[in-house]
Amino acid sequence: MTDARHDAHASLTARAALASVAVAFLLLALKLFAVWKTGSVAMLGSLADTALDVAASLITLFGVRVAAMPADHDHRFGHGKAESIAAFVQVGIITVSAFAIGWRAVERLMQGAETSHAEYGIGVSLVAIAATLALVAYQGSVVRRTGSVAIGTDRLHYQSDLLLNLAVVAALVLDQFLGFAGADPLFGLGIAAWLLIGAWRASSHALDQLMDKEWPDARRRAFVAVAARHPEGRGIHDFRTRTSGAHEFAQFHMWVDPQMTVARAHDVMEEIEADLAREFPGVEVLIHLDPEGQVDRPDDPLAERDETEGLRE
Repeated sequence: MTDARHDAHASLTARAALASVAVAFLLLALKLFAVWKTGSVAMLGSLADTALDVAASLITLFGVRVAAMPADHDHRFGHGKAESIAAFVQVGIITVSAFAIGWRAVERLMQGAETSHAEYGIGVSLVAIAATLALVAYQGSVVRRTGSVAIGTDRLHYQSDLLLNLAVVAALVLDQFLGFAGADPLFGLGIAAWLLIGAWRASSHALDQLMDKEWPDARRRAFVAVAARHPEGRGIHDFRTRTSGAHEFAQFHMWVDPQMTVARAHDVMEEIEADLAREFPGVEVLIHLDPEGQVDRPDDPLAERDETEGLRE
């Protein structure tokens, strides 16, 4: 990734994280007031979620700032995985809040307590919906431009907040205006279940990055197709890819004419890297040259398979 692209990524993700923190603190203050006025367990669940949003957003801000740090002596591949670690911490926070909300909802069902002053809870929830919609839209634009997994996980959480706030409105309306006394704790249970589902989904992408999962097959094939365009390449094998935050890495071995000079081989690799940089900007590429027919690991068909043959299958 070039310095200019790196700086732009860092600036965008930091601004998105700061926006998340600001919205979380605003909603926390509003929901504290609403819980005090209504006594709603659904609103309490929304408050707990927002309180954890504050913590999660601060963690996201820290994560994207660390991930934006350039490579150094001890971290030659950069610090991109800090975003995945931040995402996992968020998942843990979401999971704990979901169980706490579910427990409180069960207690409320057993005790049969009632809510009051629904208008306060409804008003706060509507303000929260408007603020969250604006934040989610902004985060979406940042994720599209940077691919940040930490901002993406934070955005997923705020998307669930939209449904959560709608659930609070529905619970209060049913409980106080339509006489369905069990609506509030039942909606609280639904909110807890929704948070657990969101935590599971959010953990998947972060785990993929931490485990260096390969790119999707379509992207791998497209990358190989560009690398194989050069007429002096005789095949590509041992092709590996991974993603770390917004940083992407690809490495492969390329067979060339055994009689090719070192100088010409260098020029060929430069030309291939230039083609790849145009089609896949920001990807860090490492190419190893092999004389045509060279087999490094005969017992590893995954490494020795010619990826260009796969394009013709």
